[in-house]
Amino acid sequence: MTTQYRPEADAAAQAEAALAGQPAAYWTGLAYEALIAFTRAQQAELGFTQPQYWLLRNLSKNDLSPDGQGMTLTELQQAMSSYLRSEDDLKSESEVLLERGWLTRDEAGRLWITEAGDEARAGLKRHAPAIRAQIHEGIDDADYVTALKVLRQMLRNTGHPVD
Repeated sequence: MTTQYRPEADAAAQAEAALAGQPAAYWTGLAYEALIAFTRAQQAELGFTQPQYWLLRNLSKNDLSPDGQGMTLTELQQAMSSYLRSEDDLKSESEVLLERGWLTRDEAGRLWITEAGDEARAGLKRHAPAIRAQIHEGIDDADYVTALKVLRQMLRNTGHPVD
């Protein structure tokens, strides 16, 4: 039995070898920027910004806030430090939420989520699965998990702590 030469198999192997040599930092950076831009554009179409959503989430006892207590902008910036972008201006974003009646501010400058703000937060949160579904279209959960495992190992390999 003879094996036939298949040029398409050779080309596929060469293409995969070329991909294996690509710098991960380039592709992860490109993916990060594209995914953030896509998510923010989807949220903007719905009438809110990602930082506004994060403010509401971090102030809600029904979401990220452990106790539902108000926080200063400095405390909120610290709580969000791992995901805020340099262009995010929590002061101006909070002003929008104050105008909408979704936040209030006390005499000490602490921001508090209102009942209307928590209802808005819950409504905004309902859009997250649709945005995620668009991003994950055509990707099996198993492939996604594999990709995350690879990225986590790369982080460990470079001395970065992984939760």
